[in-house]
Amino acid sequence: MNAQERPPAVVVGVDGSPAARAALLWAADEADRRRETLRIVHGMGLASKLGVHPLPDRAAVEEELLEDGRSLLAESVDAVRRARPEVEVVDVLAGDDAPAVLLDDARHGDVIVVGSRGLGGIKAIMLGSVSARTSSHAPCPVVVVPDTGRPRSRRGRIVVGVDGSDSSHRALRFGLREALVSGSEVVVVNSWEVPLPADADSLSVDAQSLHEEVFDRQSEEVVAGVLAEVIDDSTEDLEISAVRMQANPVEALLKAGEDADLIVVGSRGRGGVRGLVMGSVSQGVLHHARVPVAVLPPHSDETE
Repeated sequence: MNAQERPPAVVVGVDGSPAARAALLWAADEADRRRETLRIVHGMGLASKLGVHPLPDRAAVEEELLEDGRSLLAESVDAVRRARPEVEVVDVLAGDDAPAVLLDDARHGDVIVVGSRGLGGIKAIMLGSVSARTSSHAPCPVVVVPDTGRPRSRRGRIVVGVDGSDSSHRALRFGLREALVSGSEVVVVNSWEVPLPADADSLSVDAQSLHEEVFDRQSEEVVAGVLAEVIDDSTEDLEISAVRMQANPVEALLKAGEDADLIVVGSRGRGGVRGLVMGSVSQGVLHHARVPVAVLPPHSDETE
């Protein structure tokens, strides 16, 4: 069986950081829940690292980087075997940078897991990050795991943001599948912000209330429509509830997901610089969540 034909796997990136260690342990749990192979991937970024050294020194530097990479992977494999000895583990060492290696290794049907270094706001936008770059272009769902400095106990709760778009349909399908393998309840979140006219102060209380009721009714219809289209025979018995609120979508998801095991959001695929600078619900949640966040890029629910 070649790499293209391998069964679905959980693919996790490691770099020796505390955030990557948190991602590794979450990925090991995920592989155990799914009964899939865990692929531990390390990208050395040889081109950028060797480029700063004089040509005569590069062979020695490359060998040092290779040795460091092998050591990191061996330590990561040992950590997984101590935590989840029943999980099958494969390690992958490659010369490209981390996002390229993860994207090259991943297939439709996989799940990519990466750590979040917590570089929120402008710093993340200017520097970019593995999680942001990967979640914009991956062929499968990407889970970004924050390093909170302490293990979290499972709550049995998955929060999914929906807005009626194709991307939120992908998010809900993934959230429901996760609930099936983890035995969790699913909370569907939809929010809205009421656009008021420039002279909003002149609106009567009744007119403003009616204005808000229209959006509330639309929200109810969106949630009902997405659930009707996505739930099937395999997921109809799951415990599913809905939270609808008048709020910014990022704030709504963060509030609903405070005590969740996972927040799931869709991505409309606005990758690269525009996606980072303009911001989106997925990027906003990624930057601020204190729980793991799954992002569903376009084509991420394809199987081949």
